[in-house]
Amino acid sequence: QVRVVESGGGLVQSGGSLRLSCAASEISIKRNYMAWYRQAPGKQRELVAGITADGVTNYADAVKGRFAISRDSNMGTINLQMNSLRPEDTATYFCTVAQIYWGQGIQVTVST
Repeated sequence: QVRVVESGGGLVQSGGSLRLSCAASEISIKRNYMAWYRQAPGKQRELVAGITADGVTNYADAVKGRFAISRDSNMGTINLQMNSLRPEDTATYFCTVAQIYWGQGIQVTVST
């Protein structure tokens, strides 16, 4: 059974940084498109960043230049480094494998 688990969320002040990690069991993170989505209260879930098996990345316009997605093959994780965080980045962040398997989500709250 595929399991996707996010970690690293929390509360941070505006301008601060957080690093999210995603691990998956029973499925390869190396051979699949991996992505982070987020959903704020009352809003639709939106793509934040993704990375293909070949390492090509894509980002939402709102996070370009501030967030960076990476694959750590040794650790078997997908990471999302989030810098210069803003209150509007507050949301539940979800990791997905191939946009088929999803984690439970992890809360990121950015205070003013």
